[in-house]
Amino acid sequence: MLERIGSPRDLKDLTDAELDELAAEIRDFLVDNVSRTGGHLGPNLGVVELTIGIHRVFDSPHDSIVFDTGHQSYVHKLLTGRRDFSNLRRRGGLAGYPARDESVHDIVENSHASTALSWAAGIARGHTLRGEDGRTTVAVIGDGALTGGMAWEALNSLGASHDRVVVIVNDNGRSYAPTIGGLARKLDGIRTDRRYEQFLGWGKRTFANRGRFRNFAYLSVMHGKRALKGLLTDQGMFADLGIKYIGPIDGHDQRHVERALEQARELGGPVLVHVLTEKGRGYSPAEQDDADRFHAVGRIHPETGLPIEASRFGWTSVFADEMLSAGEDRPDVVALTAAMLAPVGLQPFADAQPDRVIDVGIAEQHAVTSAAGLAYAGLHPVVAVYATFLNRAFDQVLMDVALHKAGVTFMLDRAGITGDDGPSHNGMWDMALLRHVPGLRLAAPRDEPTLRQAFRDALDVDDAPTVVRYPKGAVPEPLPALRSVGDIDVLAEHGEDPRVVVVGLGSMAATAVETVGKIAAEGISAIALTATWAHPVPGGLLEAIGGAELVVTVEDGLTDAGLGEEWAAYARLAGTPAQWSHHGVPREFLQHATRAQIVDDLGLDASDLAAHALGLITRD
Repeated sequence: MLERIGSPRDLKDLTDAELDELAAEIRDFLVDNVSRTGGHLGPNLGVVELTIGIHRVFDSPHDSIVFDTGHQSYVHKLLTGRRDFSNLRRRGGLAGYPARDESVHDIVENSHASTALSWAAGIARGHTLRGEDGRTTVAVIGDGALTGGMAWEALNSLGASHDRVVVIVNDNGRSYAPTIGGLARKLDGIRTDRRYEQFLGWGKRTFANRGRFRNFAYLSVMHGKRALKGLLTDQGMFADLGIKYIGPIDGHDQRHVERALEQARELGGPVLVHVLTEKGRGYSPAEQDDADRFHAVGRIHPETGLPIEASRFGWTSVFADEMLSAGEDRPDVVALTAAMLAPVGLQPFADAQPDRVIDVGIAEQHAVTSAAGLAYAGLHPVVAVYATFLNRAFDQVLMDVALHKAGVTFMLDRAGITGDDGPSHNGMWDMALLRHVPGLRLAAPRDEPTLRQAFRDALDVDDAPTVVRYPKGAVPEPLPALRSVGDIDVLAEHGEDPRVVVVGLGSMAATAVETVGKIAAEGISAIALTATWAHPVPGGLLEAIGGAELVVTVEDGLTDAGLGEEWAAYARLAGTPAQWSHHGVPREFLQHATRAQIVDDLGLDASDLAAHALGLITRD
């Protein structure tokens, strides 16, 4: 069946039996292909029938379909003619999220959560203002993403409009892990109300598949369930916002899904359809995974779900271990996460100290400001978040934490070039943004010992924000300093009175060592430097540079306004005559590829850096 689907139009005339066959084939396809490449498996297994229903009821791209986050877009890709998953999330292959350059059916490629409803509100209002009354805008958002404040700002706006927007809440009770908070409890109440389910169960047993007239009665019950729900339960949350509510719907009952979506389409205004799905549906290893239902996997054995290659001890694990230890030593340490307890390494601490971990949902802004409040109350909060997601709370870092001199520590996981998740997930913005925050101190550790020490140092700061950033992946071998000059660590020295200094920040420290080795091989004296606490400008910089002719800086953040430029400006003001050359990430969005490929493209490998440096100095 799947081979017959080249576009959504090919779905329109399929029979019920063919739809069931197609759903089964899609799940088999996903397990077979994603197990080879890695990717977001669990979310997609859960939305097969829902995505088929969306494309049968609505007419993409005439009707705009927006997926929040995009974790669940693989089924959408398949139904819109993209069946080559052999290079998923690899250069030249399909992106892991919706991508406009792949298809006219993809609209929003931002894979940050809780944004789809705002997109939908804007698109729908644009259609209204242009007189395009026959177009419907569809937004698919998970219950986890619905915890984000932006989603509620959009719902508030939609409730005051008359635009044709269908909001589909894909409610599987999870974001990465189970969704928590007041909204989750509310949805649980709607989802599990026994009176409602018992009534529908009785109706199905009594009327369904019992002849034409009884089938008609059953369909009447199903279409009248919204009124029934209002009689049996309190589901006024969305109605009070001015948004019509349909649900809850069994998201794996193809016919039920389509009838609900057709009803929503015909209402012609803002409608919320509450669809219940099961993350990892149809794949036993995912269904049995209590942690995250195979939300994202590496390469796995499809039969068992076990990884093909054991993962090496990673940066996140180092933080997890040190956080657990710090929590035992200091009762004032508390942790905050934005719906990512396990991915950022807080699960062990939560298991040991459950009352000292706060999961705010997908709400980074709230996390940061509430951390300022915790600091005011005499605690030391640790906000653990992916580097790319701290961008969303920059104003709160600036105005709520820094302005109030709050002792808050930010642990930025996946900082720098991450690669395969594409342009929105590279943690390349933090250093250029945060260096402008008054009083903020930033560390870029290079290995396990410096990460552990930087975290402990950060916890001792109680009058300013501190940031510790570290990359994705395995921890490299320790890179000890030969000696230190103030706060500057000397990692390698070739010859006396070095003519070239190479400064490598964080994960690029090892690259600096390799680079000076290549420069020295050409007969030029060189030295490799780094600093764990890289902002503000570390003490000892001028002494470490000495009388060098050239200083090369390399960082895995933006070159423009990066820390290399900050160090250079400081040195020039002090009268240092050295020429400076800065290397990092350009001010552009990086398309998905491996980290190694991106590093090579940007000329951040040791060979390119050495060649560039040798081209800038005067040869004897």
